[in-house]
Amino acid sequence: MMSENLTNLRPGEKGRVYAIDAGKYATKRLYEIGFNTSAHVTVIKNDAGPVIVSINGNKVALGRGLAGKVVLAKDL
Repeated sequence: MMSENLTNLRPGEKGRVYAIDAGKYATKRLYEIGFNTSAHVTVIKNDAGPVIVSINGNKVALGRGLAGKVVLAKDL
């Protein structure tokens, strides 16, 4: 298994949420959005500005700081 920070993935790459490396408030916020352990994530946009991902069939935009706290197990 390769683990990657969400901000390091390119558009079209997929993975599963492996861990949230954040404080209590940010972790709670990410869980509320749907970033639960083993949730499937597909990167839609990752250039300047927010990272846009598809998670559980919903598009979600995350600021780069918050996105940097999401660790994914990358699908090979």
